[in-house]
Amino acid sequence: MSRRRVPKHPVLIVLHQERSTPGRVGRLLQERGHALDVRRPCLGEPLPETLRGHVGAIVFGGPMSANDETDYIRREIDWIDVPLREGKPFLGLCLGAQLLAKHLGSRVYAHPEGRAEIGYYPLVPTGDGLALARRIGVPWPDCVYHWHREGFDCPSGATTLARGDDFPTQAIHVGRAAYGLQFHPEVTYAMTCRWTVRAHERLALPGAQPRHEHLEKRLVYDPHVSRWLDAFLDHWLCVAPAKQTRRIAERRPGLPV
Repeated sequence: MSRRRVPKHPVLIVLHQERSTPGRVGRLLQERGHALDVRRPCLGEPLPETLRGHVGAIVFGGPMSANDETDYIRREIDWIDVPLREGKPFLGLCLGAQLLAKHLGSRVYAHPEGRAEIGYYPLVPTGDGLALARRIGVPWPDCVYHWHREGFDCPSGATTLARGDDFPTQAIHVGRAAYGLQFHPEVTYAMTCRWTVRAHERLALPGAQPRHEHLEKRLVYDPHVSRWLDAFLDHWLCVAPAKQTRRIAERRPGLPV
């Protein structure tokens, strides 16, 4: 007699445009047996009051700013207290990482010379980042895909895992289960083609790379990004603490448990 497969908890997916997708991240989560609970706060869809029914949450990027005063951005920043308080795995990608930093009281800022990171740029792991790479069994990619004009400072109590040039903070770790990545490991070839066509005007910004470099460098760097993301998600899905009953507000934000 066959044994029934126990369904896994879904992962909360927070997107910021009507036609946005979770890309490669969504596919890898589904391959692991997780359903995707997709919410778009920009369209008025509410975020859950608790993540007890979810394995974790991922907040993706978008063209808006963490400094915007729109209601849904303010609500998202406040909502990040839910996964931090409950000790659930949280992952912020690009805008999502900036919202995490903002929630923890850090600065989100434009480059002083108006430069952007749009294309592939070097990534340099810190000592803590190298330790994470040893735990997951795959080194950090040498270059990763970006699409942003703002960066963020590492919040007090958080750990910087990787650095860059124009925007120094590229990856952070908060507490036991929260991560923020300034780059876009979720981007597929189709997404790269779509972004570089529909938002082609961004390619003229200082520091941005022309479209042909996006496609050429993807051939060189994306296989490593794909391997790294696969290993990282396995680690991320397993880092929820066994016991975390104190609120984040009762101690320094991001202080490891």
